[in-house]
Amino acid sequence: MQSPLFDFPESSDPIHLLEKDGRADYFSHFCKADESDHFFESLLNSLTWKADQINMFGKLVTTARKVAWVGDPQCSYTYSGVEKIPQDWTEELLQIKCQLEEMTGYSYNSCLLNLYHNGDEGMGWHSDNEKELDSSTPIASISLGARRKFAFRHKQDKTTVSVFLEHGSLLIMHAPIQDHWHHSLLKTKTVMSPRINLTFRNIIPRT
Repeated sequence: MQSPLFDFPESSDPIHLLEKDGRADYFSHFCKADESDHFFESLLNSLTWKADQINMFGKLVTTARKVAWVGDPQCSYTYSGVEKIPQDWTEELLQIKCQLEEMTGYSYNSCLLNLYHNGDEGMGWHSDNEKELDSSTPIASISLGARRKFAFRHKQDKTTVSVFLEHGSLLIMHAPIQDHWHHSLLKTKTVMSPRINLTFRNIIPRT
């Protein structure tokens, strides 16, 4: 079942994307334009970006997109069978985190960043349901750079809901969304410029 594609004008009010099994709130302009430009350039040049490795059908596959895992020292994280050790917070990331926590009322101790060089790079259907994630804290996803199409697909009835993620926008995914929906960053031949996605998370420290 196909739902309409959402394409919203600038607004400070959240748009509620899903009608069941979790809540996704979209803010088209979380960061101002000049802030978004500054954050994009700073993060592109200040972080250590590495090719991602994912486990597909028992084999490690190296992706074209690059990733950076940033967080508090105890926030090691296993994604698709690969353990990630966090880099230290940068000044810009702490500024974004503080702004995000003040707005949402939640605390975050880590951030997974993805660098997509162009529209040929995307993310397949998946859920963020790793055991280290605190499911009571929503995942907050900030987009910087190229405008890209993002989609949800319900695990049972296959309903899809799509939205264009703007430069400086924020998408908040509340529980139990990961239990009922997959999501994906769709590939496209029309986008030639890069995008950085920041997903702020709360990791349960290992004991």
